[in-house]
Amino acid sequence: MKMINKIAAAGLGLALMGSSAFAQSLADAKKAIDAEQFQKAKSVLKNLVTTEATKDENYFYLGWVYIKQDYPDSAKAVFLKGLNVNANSALNQAGLGIVAKLDKDPAGAAANFAKAITLAGKDSKPFVYIGKGYLLPDASGKVSPADANAALDVLNKGVIASAVKSKDKNAPPASNDPELYSTRGEANRLLLQASPAYTDLSTAQTLDPRSPGVYVALGVLWKYADNFDGAVEQFQKALAIDPNYGPAYREWAETGLREAQTVPSKASAKVKEAADHYKKYISLTDASAESEMRYADFLINAGDYQTLAQVTSDLTKTSNANLRAYRYLMFADYENKDFAGAIAAGNNWFTKADPKRIIPRDYVYLGRAEIGGGQDSVGILNLRKALQLDSSQTDLYGEIAKTLFTKDHKYVEATEAYKQLLAKGTKVKLTDRLYLGLSYYYTFLGQYASKNKDIAAKADTSLLTKADSEFSYVAQKAAPNIPGDVLLYRARSNDYKEADRNNIKGLAKPYYEKYIEIIVAKGTPDDATKTKLLEAYDYLGAYYEFKEKDDAKAADNYGKARDLDPNNKGALDYFKRKGGAKTK
Repeated sequence: MKMINKIAAAGLGLALMGSSAFAQSLADAKKAIDAEQFQKAKSVLKNLVTTEATKDENYFYLGWVYIKQDYPDSAKAVFLKGLNVNANSALNQAGLGIVAKLDKDPAGAAANFAKAITLAGKDSKPFVYIGKGYLLPDASGKVSPADANAALDVLNKGVIASAVKSKDKNAPPASNDPELYSTRGEANRLLLQASPAYTDLSTAQTLDPRSPGVYVALGVLWKYADNFDGAVEQFQKALAIDPNYGPAYREWAETGLREAQTVPSKASAKVKEAADHYKKYISLTDASAESEMRYADFLINAGDYQTLAQVTSDLTKTSNANLRAYRYLMFADYENKDFAGAIAAGNNWFTKADPKRIIPRDYVYLGRAEIGGGQDSVGILNLRKALQLDSSQTDLYGEIAKTLFTKDHKYVEATEAYKQLLAKGTKVKLTDRLYLGLSYYYTFLGQYASKNKDIAAKADTSLLTKADSEFSYVAQKAAPNIPGDVLLYRARSNDYKEADRNNIKGLAKPYYEKYIEIIVAKGTPDDATKTKLLEAYDYLGAYYEFKEKDDAKAADNYGKARDLDPNNKGALDYFKRKGGAKTK
């Protein structure tokens, strides 16, 4: 077996060497693009634009490789050269539309696409690549329904424009371009239209039964239906046609990762298997920096931030690295709690990348890293920037509020952030309501304890009412397992409401009593809880002594305070006043 493997490996090496040395046709370049061997395709195409400089197709496919490698500026330059060679090149005109779309210039994209369609006539390829342009994932890795629908629309027009008469007299005219149908199948899949997607891919398969890419596309369709065995079967069929077809291993890896997330019992084995398949993919796709970036995408989805940090750190040290490596290094370092590293990588990304490539998630990670590294103010500004760009990320209000409350003690600002979370958030937790109450409470306390006598005298007691309302809400939702501290803060809020300290009404009394009941039922308190219990007993002792004039109950509460702490000042003062009276 070892000898067979060695012979196979040697044969593979010779085959790759041979294809690299002699594959100089456009067909070979297109095959390399389909197999995601972009460095190989680029080498062939760079040669072709020199040796066959008058063929505009060569320029388009070279530009398309740059698009796939995330170099839109280089792609635009090549497409313009293609148009210089042939001003009526529909493909290169479509290429300019794709660049405009990536540059977030919808008007430019629409104009270039419209011109490309006019120039295309019956040629299906411009329609195909306009469709592919719409189906390119955005910076967050997603394709919007609007873009998928736009792709579907142009691909439908392509089917009509390129239709030919069928040999079957009863069949309507149809396009004979399998790539047109496979691309339309992808658009339908992204729109969750599984049946039309399957029909399109089956048509593509009929037109080109030896295309491994169509089998892979069918496997992806099964993957998103969570038919994992069916998906793997399709990938294996693709590899039976071409054992070196890298995309089959990439999608096999992605399928394994999805299965790991869907079937927890298989998670460990599937993640390991997926990683192995992805490494195989890289080995078959020229192991370029771009392939490593695809591996980084996979590692993010797999949550393997240790490996991601290593891969992206290595990428940033290479001269031809995609700047996006800094983004992923920022993500990885933050998840690995290396906040300084994340900030450095993030600053590199923000400084060097085209501003159009910055996405809300970048601001989220940089902001979180800055907060983690103690740069709270600038971190909060970046989280707010993310919210400006993507108002749907409402949970960031909670992160901002928590930072303002717990780290910076900026209770007024925290209050506003928690109010925004409650008004706009989709995942508001009870702890958020609790901290909103605490923000109101501590805002009042800051006024009440102010050294400025005018501020202290005008402390806003309505804040206490708002605080108690939030604490009440938490208590009701948490019942019957009400956290003791919620009752304690209800007691404190109500106690501060009593402006006349010489004529208290006992607003805090029921909450201190309930707090004692809950805590005593739990057994011996720790030191922190003991301090809170003393607060409750002292309050009740004073209430019964001065408000109710009930010395028995006053002595009982002060006695319990003294049992917890023989040096408790409230208890000592009471019993001194009462002439040393004893209690159990």
